[in-house]
Amino acid sequence: MRVAIVGGTGPFGTALARRLAGGAHPVVIGSRDAGRAASAAAEVGADGATNADAVAGADLVVLATKAEAALPTARDLRAAIGETPVLCVASELRFASAGVLPSEDAASLAERVQAELDGPVLAGLHSLAAATLSAEAPDEDAFVCGDDAEAKALALELAALLVAGRALDAGPLASARALEGLTAVIVNLNKRYRGHAGIRVTGLP
Repeated sequence: MRVAIVGGTGPFGTALARRLAGGAHPVVIGSRDAGRAASAAAEVGADGATNADAVAGADLVVLATKAEAALPTARDLRAAIGETPVLCVASELRFASAGVLPSEDAASLAERVQAELDGPVLAGLHSLAAATLSAEAPDEDAFVCGDDAEAKALALELAALLVAGRALDAGPLASARALEGLTAVIVNLNKRYRGHAGIRVTGLP
């Protein structure tokens, strides 16, 4: 499985590439700037390219841009991505004096990305942090949701490489609303308890 990480020069994209580089799945870091992509890729032992070139020939595209860039990036890359499955990992959050809040939009960011693309969109990895991915596999579970079974299988295969726990199928793409909101909960926990919270699910076989 060839993995393209769009927005791969950001903290999460770079951490993801570092975890995957040198493994069984070729990884290419994408950026709007080819030089930045090449520099980031050299640090982690991956390939680097512009976003459009990165997604060419990929089996799975990870959309790892900041939340505010996810939709315009998806629009720009629609033709280049084509029918390739896309895993959206961003969460649209609101920052208030009371704490971090989920988006007020009725549709998740991943659902809105799906409206911009021709191929299937998955959502996942929202409970994982760049800081924990950069070290050993965190003792956490990873969650992926989506409507296309074959695309979801690819995303779950990727997720399983990242954690010491399990890669869990969290249901249809509509579940992305809950997964993205979970990011707000984790950020609030980390701020309050000065830690690096993760999620493990109990009671499953």
